[in-house]
Amino acid sequence: MRVRFWGTRGSIPTPGPESTRYGGNTPCVQVTCADGTEVVLDAGSGIRTLGAALVGRRAPVHVLLTHLHLDHIQGLLFFAPFFETGAEVTVWGPPSRTHTLRARLARYLSNPLSPVEIRDLPARVRFEPVPAGPWRLGDCEVRAVLVAHRGPTLGYRITTADGSVCYLPDHEPGLGADLARAPAEWVSGLALARGCDALIHDGQYLDAEYADRVGWGHSGLTDALAFAERAEAGRTFLFHHDPGHDDEALAALEADARARWDGRGGELALAREGGELVLGSR
Repeated sequence: MRVRFWGTRGSIPTPGPESTRYGGNTPCVQVTCADGTEVVLDAGSGIRTLGAALVGRRAPVHVLLTHLHLDHIQGLLFFAPFFETGAEVTVWGPPSRTHTLRARLARYLSNPLSPVEIRDLPARVRFEPVPAGPWRLGDCEVRAVLVAHRGPTLGYRITTADGSVCYLPDHEPGLGADLARAPAEWVSGLALARGCDALIHDGQYLDAEYADRVGWGHSGLTDALAFAERAEAGRTFLFHHDPGHDDEALAALEADARARWDGRGGELALAREGGELVLGSR
């Protein structure tokens, strides 16, 4: 299973020379299963460059949306496979009792916000609510659970014979409480993440910033580290970088995170756009 970061930024794209090291595109992560099935986690602005790389491939593509905030769907209109006749793309997202996923996304992919509407897409595109239990996409088993963030938001775990990756990009499991001491059953997303080989987790705020943003739906560094330690993940990638943090600020945050992580076990780093890992390979 191959994992590649195409967008690591949160909230809004931050193009420019100050974001070249860690990336300025909003969330998009590609997971390629052993059988060639492509699973795309979120459709932020990073999905545009991913889509260009997928042109001409005939493997099924599945886009898994954690939630429908703009920074996680703003790249959908620029996903090249949507415009390939014969391409098969399934978009999965949080279920709703009142409106289908297609109808909710059509609020964005329609006039006056978009020049192209969903009904105009040449590809064979389906929109499906995420099932309540595990389901299979090619060689990958996928599980999803609701997690703590503003609005209905899912976390995903993708598992193959090679290993597992857990994706929790917008997540506030602490909510101002002491996450290190909280009962395990109280901690949002912990059961989903426990023992995964790679954990991609919200690390948007410095602790000083988080103090004024409790309840906004994102994690400060202390909570992100506490969650990763309790999950016992093999590798942790802090994700959803704040748009106000340039490369210099993120490098300082990464150094602080690694110093505080030393001795806890496993590896820890900030996610970088263009970064790649292969599970099941030494």
